[in-house]
Amino acid sequence: MIKADFFTRDGSLSGFRVSGHAGYAPAGEDIVCASVSSAVQLTANGITEVLGVGARVSARGERVSLQLDAPSAPAAAFLEALRLHLSLLAEEYPDYIQITCSEVTVC
Repeated sequence: MIKADFFTRDGSLSGFRVSGHAGYAPAGEDIVCASVSSAVQLTANGITEVLGVGARVSARGERVSLQLDAPSAPAAAFLEALRLHLSLLAEEYPDYIQITCSEVTVC
């Protein structure tokens, strides 16, 4: 199962962590994994390369995460688009994608 956790700070999306494999089909044929992977890459590249917004991005094994360095309305729009996309996929493939949201506090 793919698990996607979105982070908010003061009511605005500030990052995400996506991990796991869908298990919908064999590796190389899994359309759910391919859809999620492509959307995550587009979001991370859109935020860091197109918008030039500072973010900590990590890709290790089956986990990709992104956390904005500072609030950014354009970057939050990219994050909202990713959350919408994954939510729609989760509606269509509920046994393969789980989405949660967490509030992050800054110390």
